[in-house]
Amino acid sequence: MTSGKTIDIKAFIDARGISPYQWLLVALCFLIVMADGMDVAIMGFVAPSIIHDWGISRPEFGLVMSAAPLGLVIGALVAGPASDRIGRKWVLIASVFLFGVFTIMTASTHSPMEMAVLRLLSGIGLGAAMPNTTTLLSEYAPQRKRALLITIMFTGFNLGSALIGFAAGWLIPAHGWRSVLIFGGALPLVLIPLQIWLLPESARLLAVRGASPARIGAVLGRVSGARFAGDEVFVSSEPPLPTRKPIGVLFSQGYGLMTGALWVTYFMGLLVIYLLTGWLPTLMKDAGLTVTTAANVTAMFQIGGTIGAICVGWLMDKVRPAPVISAAYVGGGLCVLALGWIGALSSSLTLLVFAAGFCMSGAQTGLNAFAPSRYPTVARATGVSWMLGMGRFGSIFGSAIGGALLGLGWQFGAILAMLAVPATLAAIAILLAQRVRAGETSAQPTAAH
Repeated sequence: MTSGKTIDIKAFIDARGISPYQWLLVALCFLIVMADGMDVAIMGFVAPSIIHDWGISRPEFGLVMSAAPLGLVIGALVAGPASDRIGRKWVLIASVFLFGVFTIMTASTHSPMEMAVLRLLSGIGLGAAMPNTTTLLSEYAPQRKRALLITIMFTGFNLGSALIGFAAGWLIPAHGWRSVLIFGGALPLVLIPLQIWLLPESARLLAVRGASPARIGAVLGRVSGARFAGDEVFVSSEPPLPTRKPIGVLFSQGYGLMTGALWVTYFMGLLVIYLLTGWLPTLMKDAGLTVTTAANVTAMFQIGGTIGAICVGWLMDKVRPAPVISAAYVGGGLCVLALGWIGALSSSLTLLVFAAGFCMSGAQTGLNAFAPSRYPTVARATGVSWMLGMGRFGSIFGSAIGGALLGLGWQFGAILAMLAVPATLAAIAILLAQRVRAGETSAQPTAAH
């Protein structure tokens, strides 16, 4: 039992072993991210059935497909500042509730416009969930294991994307495409009672916001398993800030250039990943491979990404994280360059696609684990969510540019070779984010973690 002393919450968490409750928090955040992955990917599996059922063209259905990515951007930009003001727990619960309810409601639509509106609203919830799980888990994970725990959490996204595919394959023949949307929306709602019961508020945010020691002690004690006497003073050591407004902190001295560098990194990474995963099957089919082979080879990108995320996260906890992420982006750029060089008919195609996923998705997930430590508690959720939101424009641009380049007659090799450029820019930008932050804060007595 601790008594009558000042406790720095971050140092307290870092000094202790990982409690059963912290592992429970990892599992709960994993399930939330898994549900997020299910509902992000769900339209791709039901789209062919909807197009056939409604008798509409693919371009007409494009409005529906583009609605959720736009909602993801809005949700990310709104949720961060709300989380830094209201708290992590209830913003996260609200976001899961939103995408669960609106996904179920999407099952009752009868026109592309109705569906697009509900997918936009679902996207807002989806975009708000991811940065808040990242931020909350980062504030309860000890620094020595933080990157690994966060990257493990993010593997839930790939699992969810795969799970909804298997569910669609079983449900659509038996019950139609609407049953897939009901299933995809019901699972997040099942998590709501567990979130209300088990999710803790951020103790560090409570300390920054001036909550009572009794409340902070109760939350921190529940998570860590420690017992407090009730006369402790809880603090969250923070760097001196020119403003307490979350959005203002992002662009203030000591954070502005770093924020821009993180945005560039995330944008470039998602551009590469979404162009590859969105258009690689088409590129391989055009090069002469069968549809089945193209789908199976593209799936290796996701498998490689899942393994790569865990490996990058583990390595980030052992050495300086920014060079690890940068090296992974460089590796991804070399892999896509090699893919463009050998062509789609090479026997090394599957191995290189796996390696590209390992490096690119590993780096991108590692960046999610890296970003929270760059910002102070008062603006942490805003910093993470705005990086995700701005990065989403990279995913939109990557999906769009792939179609445009194909329309201009670009072939497999040329498109993949071009992707080495944004991958290299991402590698440079993450090193700049690390260097700028270190240089700008060198004169400050306390660094943000």
